[in-house]
Amino acid sequence: MATVTTANGHASEHHEVGSNYLNARKGVLSWLFTLDHKRIGVMYLAGTLFFFMIGGILALLVRTELLTPAGDLFQGDTYNRVFTLHGAIMVFIFIIPSVPAALGNFVLPLMLGTKDVAFPRINLLSFWIWMLGTAFLLYSIIAGSVDTGWTFYTPYSSDPQVGSQAGSAIIWALMGVFILGFSSILTGVNFITTVHKMRAPGMTWTKMPLFIWGIYATAVIQVLATPVLAITLLLLTIERTLGIGIFDPALGGDPVLFQHFFWFYSHPAVYIMILPGMAIISELVTVHSKKNIFGYKPIAYSSMAIAIISFLVWGHHMFTSGQSELASTVFSALTFAVAVPTAIKVFSWVATLYKGSISLNTPMLYCLSFLFLFTIGGLTGLFCSTLATDIHIHDTYFVVAHFHYVMMGGTVIAFLGGLHHWWPKMTGRWYNENWGRFAAALVFIGFNVTFFSQFVLGSQGMPRRYHTYHSASPDLKAIFTKWHQVSTVGSYILAAGLFITLFYLLHSLFRGKKVAEKNPWGAKSLEWLTETPPIEHNFHEEPVCLHGPYDYDEISPDGQGAGADEDDDSPLYLDKKTEAKKAEEPKAEEKKAEEKKAEEPKAEEKKAEEKKAEEKKAEEPKAEAKKAEAKKAEETKAEEKKAEAKAEAKSDDEADKDKK
Repeated sequence: MATVTTANGHASEHHEVGSNYLNARKGVLSWLFTLDHKRIGVMYLAGTLFFFMIGGILALLVRTELLTPAGDLFQGDTYNRVFTLHGAIMVFIFIIPSVPAALGNFVLPLMLGTKDVAFPRINLLSFWIWMLGTAFLLYSIIAGSVDTGWTFYTPYSSDPQVGSQAGSAIIWALMGVFILGFSSILTGVNFITTVHKMRAPGMTWTKMPLFIWGIYATAVIQVLATPVLAITLLLLTIERTLGIGIFDPALGGDPVLFQHFFWFYSHPAVYIMILPGMAIISELVTVHSKKNIFGYKPIAYSSMAIAIISFLVWGHHMFTSGQSELASTVFSALTFAVAVPTAIKVFSWVATLYKGSISLNTPMLYCLSFLFLFTIGGLTGLFCSTLATDIHIHDTYFVVAHFHYVMMGGTVIAFLGGLHHWWPKMTGRWYNENWGRFAAALVFIGFNVTFFSQFVLGSQGMPRRYHTYHSASPDLKAIFTKWHQVSTVGSYILAAGLFITLFYLLHSLFRGKKVAEKNPWGAKSLEWLTETPPIEHNFHEEPVCLHGPYDYDEISPDGQGAGADEDDDSPLYLDKKTEAKKAEEPKAEEKKAEEKKAEEPKAEEKKAEEKKAEEKKAEEPKAEAKKAEAKKAEETKAEEKKAEAKAEAKSDDEADKDKK
């Protein structure tokens, strides 16, 4: 890449042919210390996918343990450590950063039409903080591991005499999550600033892609809610190390206070996880149905509404904790209220699909899976938010199934759909579409077999976090055994689909067909205007936004849309060079019209002259004939005159002769 000065004095960056963000700079250090948002996003992606695999393996161990009533694989303490580590890795290390920090980091600046995020160095710092927090959390395994569950409930986490907490493992785990929170806050601040200050010219709030709206709402929650978790974990650490009574009742503390603090963050954290997934679906559903999004503004504003309401519903996690009936009633009503903006999104997505040109490719299959699975997760949430039913299903496998239908059936499925959607742009390579569809089908089937059966387990009273159920009554034991076995088989099917996905995506990096087009999906948003893969600084020229990101019907009458390309006759986005060319066209037409108008009098004069010449030419034969007639007449007169003269001369001669 070279920098030159153009004729107008501005610096312009020229990239070598074939140069992109992947090969512009060489070496491991160029990645570890990069300020390029795309490379940082790829590093986040690699890290989160690795820990997704680790958390998934731990989940398989949990399901294998529950295959038999007696629990033949682990002792109770080991089982507690395994499911605690599974939950902590999946929530704090994988799901929370997966979409915003990985896909969001890569796509958000491209969609906004800018070269990078507002604070590139803070962006890199947030990645390294994420790595540091992950290291602290994983070191807790070496230090004795944690068996409190991923929620770190007191007194399990505050009493040194409970479980394995006599060691320092809980301190390492708490500090790991504390550090991870700073990464989340920095990412949120960066994205909020970028959206406010670095949108392309012409990109108003109502011309932003809905993915940006979802990430923006997520960033607001990250900035406002995460400090509460950080303070809570810091107070718990102080209590353990200094013996100050905050949450431990033996020291005069209140363990329910910890639950209030924890869920004040952690329920908004549920939307930190699901809002980015919803944002991805808003892109997939319109691009792969080639149809203008139904209800753009309601979808956008519902993201902000969810972000606001999420801070008001934490109490529904505590219906059995002894809080007042009035508080429980208020929290129940607010929980029902959050279903309204969520339903607005779901109905808008379904309406978008109606009469669309739907392509059943891998991203769309994950999109349709999301609509089915997340709807089940949302509807079963109504049972948990209803006071009368929650008393019975609280702390059972019904809650486990509901949580996974929302978190994995929602966020993770959407993440997989977004990963397949942007994979060609990120890597410049195609994955195997047939394998993609097959894996998506396995994931869908395996997920439903795994977790729908857990609704049955929960409704029959199977408590969560138990590694054995051999002491249940014979009838319940038979029911629990059957459905646990079904759930375990489903987890193996789900794992097979995910490992196949991992295989063909890695295979595509080395053997995949190169993507020839900038915009293989025919999308309308700005990231598809860049090269594939994008150049280091995203755009050759600063783009200008002319239309909305989903105007398929407006721009393309047949609803198909060729995608935003520089060569399109009616692109949604233009770079400055193309914009100048388009702007000059009316002037050229006007100039041409003026020249034509100026030429018209001359043409008339010329035409008149030509007519006059033709008339003159047409008169020439008449003039000649007239001249000839006149000449003939003159000759005749001359002859007559001559004859008269001759006659007179003869007469004179005769007269003279007579005289003589």
